[in-house]
Amino acid sequence: MTTCVFVQIRCKPGTTYRVAEEIALKEIHSELYSTSGEWDLLVKLYVPDGADIGHYINEQLLDVTGMERSLTTLTFKAF
Repeated sequence: MTTCVFVQIRCKPGTTYRVAEEIALKEIHSELYSTSGEWDLLVKLYVPDGADIGHYINEQLLDVTGMERSLTTLTFKAF
């Protein structure tokens, strides 16, 4: 069973499109959106079963140059 997480990303000014392209090339996301407001990008991804969520996100996603800040939301099966 995988864990679904949403990661919101704030990019340094002028880097959003390049950051989004680099994320897309990694092919680890389920969905990737440009958003308005405080955050520039929203990434939906599934962390493999048994993987440490923090390590996975840091090593697989947050190593892209141009990111300024991120906010990760974990999901849980409620029903």
